[in-house]
Amino acid sequence: MGLEDLRVGGTLAGILDAAAHGRFPPPDGGTTVVPQPGRRDAGVIAFTAHSVVFTDEDPRWVRSTLAAVECDGLAATMNPRFLAALLDRTGRTTDTIDLLTVAGPLPGEPPVELRELADPDHPRVRRALGRRDDVRVWAADGGVLVLGRGVAGRWETAVEVDEEARHRGLGRELARAARHLVPDRQPVWSQQATGNARSIRAFQAAGFRPVGAEALMLAPPRPAGPPPAP
Repeated sequence: MGLEDLRVGGTLAGILDAAAHGRFPPPDGGTTVVPQPGRRDAGVIAFTAHSVVFTDEDPRWVRSTLAAVECDGLAATMNPRFLAALLDRTGRTTDTIDLLTVAGPLPGEPPVELRELADPDHPRVRRALGRRDDVRVWAADGGVLVLGRGVAGRWETAVEVDEEARHRGLGRELARAARHLVPDRQPVWSQQATGNARSIRAFQAAGFRPVGAEALMLAPPRPAGPPPAP
């Protein structure tokens, strides 16, 4: 990738909305840098032969760091050396590089019986509350469905199936249910760890299509305020 291939401009929300409707950045080996949509969310999305880095760091730093990564330019933004440099630069952490998938909304009621939880205490739910806004949670017999606003305000879903309820298609039904529950007929996104073949199969069977790879950089916790006066 030549240095001239790095672009600056646009918004992450606009890029995601276009991708959700099948319009992707040009497959030209380039990299686009856009501002973070908020303090919480920074990272990299790799589409086919084009990457988007969303960060408030200086784009010139991104350019020079990518140029120093000795690998195929099409994969430079997902190279561990670049990701490690971005983490060091921002003081953030990351989990995995996920497969990023999206599906359109569906009319009518979900295909599985659900009950909304008002005060959930499920580990998947606690994790979602740290990464999404407007989180809503539904329970099914043997599983949980989470829906909330994540990166750049996009609607995101995640599902969890109890071990004893696996291999019955419940993960697929919960993923499909998210398409019925997403508000305002918006697309709904989901990330699956690339090694979690069972989850990938469930979401693709529910109509979610892969659009790229995503590495999210998690913000450090805010420092605690001063202790209350005695």
